[in-house]
Amino acid sequence: MALRSGFARLLRRQAGAGLPLPRQAHSVALVGAPLSRGQRLAGLRRCQVYDFGDLNFTQVPNDELYNNLILYPRTVGLASQVLADAVSRALAAGHSCVTIGGDHSLALGSVSGHARQCPHLGVVWVDAHADINTPLTTQSGNLHGQPLSFLLRELQDKVPQLPGFSWLKPCLSASDIVYIGLRDVDPAEYYILKNYDIQYFSMRDIDRLGIQKVMERTFEQLMGRRQRPIHLSFDIDAFDPSLAPATGTPVLGGLTYREGMYITEEIHNTGMLSAVDMVEVNPLLGASQEEVNATASLAIDVIATCFGQTREGAHTAFDELPTPSSPDESDSEEQVRI
Repeated sequence: MALRSGFARLLRRQAGAGLPLPRQAHSVALVGAPLSRGQRLAGLRRCQVYDFGDLNFTQVPNDELYNNLILYPRTVGLASQVLADAVSRALAAGHSCVTIGGDHSLALGSVSGHARQCPHLGVVWVDAHADINTPLTTQSGNLHGQPLSFLLRELQDKVPQLPGFSWLKPCLSASDIVYIGLRDVDPAEYYILKNYDIQYFSMRDIDRLGIQKVMERTFEQLMGRRQRPIHLSFDIDAFDPSLAPATGTPVLGGLTYREGMYITEEIHNTGMLSAVDMVEVNPLLGASQEEVNATASLAIDVIATCFGQTREGAHTAFDELPTPSSPDESDSEEQVRI
C-alpha cells in the first residue's frame, strides 16, 4: 500500500498543469496512502484542492504471517484504519476524495471510510483482477488480492478475523459492486462472482457489447432504482500493458485509452462520483523512464477525466462570441480606401 515517490513527483508536476472542472464547482481532497516515505501531491488548477498529504503508517514489528500465509496482516489492517478515518473526514468536510496508492489493499480503508459517510454507496471496480479472494482461498497471501472479501456482507461467514482487522465491518452487498475489465480471475473468485451474483464485465464482455453498453448496464445496476454516491476504485493494470507497463501484475488484452477515458467520462457525467482510488502505479517496475512517464501520465488522465476533463478539451465557461470593437467598413468606404 505504498505511495510510490516517483509517481507522486510526476503527479505533483503534471497535476500542477491542471485538472480543470469546467461545469461544476468541486472541492477535492487528496490523500496519499504510503507505508514508505512519499511525496505530497500539490494543487490542481481551477478547482479547490485540499491536500491531506501522505498519511503516517507504522510498520508493526514482528508482524507474523496469519495462517502461515497472509502477509503483514497487522500492518495492513492498522494502516487501513488510519486511511478509513482520513477518507471519512475528507468526505464529512464536503470534499470529493482522491486516494493515491499503493496497491489495492488501500480499498479496505477508502471504501470503509466512504461508507461511514455514504452507507448506500455503489462501487465501480476497474481492474484486471477481481481482488475478492478470502484469506482461506488466496494462493499468494497478498492482501491486495482480497479487499472486497472483507467488505462484502455476504462473505462474512467465509472470512476469518485477522489480527489488526477488528475495526473493519462489511459495508457492501453483492448488488453494490460492478467490475469492469476483468481478465485474470482465480477459481475461487470466479465461484464467488457467479454464486453471489456479482455483476462483472470482463474484457470479452467489453469486446462483445462495447464500452457504451457496458457503462449503461453498470448504471442500471448501481442507480437503476435510486441515485447514490459512486466510489470508483481504479487499478492502472486495467489498461493494456502497452499503455501502463509500470505496474505490478500486468495482463495482456486490457482496456484501450479510449475505453478507459469513456468509463471515467461517463461516471463524471452522472454527477454522483464521490471518491476515487488510483492504485498500482509503480515507477520501480518501469523498464525505462518513458514507461514510467507513460504509466503516470495515464493515471493523471484517469483522475482528470473523473473531474471533468474531456477529450474535446477542458474548456472554461464560454457564454457568447465577442463582437468587433468598431463597425465594419461599408463597401463604398472600402472602395475609396483602395
